Amino acid sequence: MTVPTTKAELLEAVVDGYERLARDLDRVPAERARDLTMPGHVAGTMMSPADLVAYLIGWNELVLRWHRQRDAGREPSLPAEGFAWNQLGQLAHRFYADCSTLSWEELLIRFERANHDIVALIRRLSDRDLYGANWYGTYTAGRMIQLNTSSPYANARRRLRAWLRENGL
Repeated sequence: MTVPTTKAELLEAVVDGYERLARDLDRVPAERARDLTMPGHVAGTMMSPADLVAYLIGWNELVLRWHRQRDAGREPSLPAEGFAWNQLGQLAHRFYADCSTLSWEELLIRFERANHDIVALIRRLSDRDLYGANWYGTYTAGRMIQLNTSSPYANARRRLRAWLRENGL
């Protein structure tokens, strides 16, 4: 898919990407969701399908937090408080840890809720809000949303589909 440049394209990318990924996530047996058999977000590490979902939840919730902070007149700390852009591997592990006590069903529900909230955020914003000005550095708000939602959804789906094939699921 091409990089969205309008609100309608961004909505389509986020909704379609989530729906495709959710169908594949439904194929993961709950008893296999914590198997550390998938290449991790850091070279040389392994993660589980549950960690993959935790990663997506983490980024979705960060995007929502950034926008809440901006709406409140505060400049968000990007990517997250205490993390620099060159520490994304450590941030991924924090996301895994944050969701480590959730069941597979709870993870999927939280991911669905986060995606729902992302879609509501996009719907609330205008094309001008999303693409009319730089929001962070040289990136528009729409591009930052896409980079941290639909783009990771597509990457996660590739990883998950490979894992499903390798595990005969």
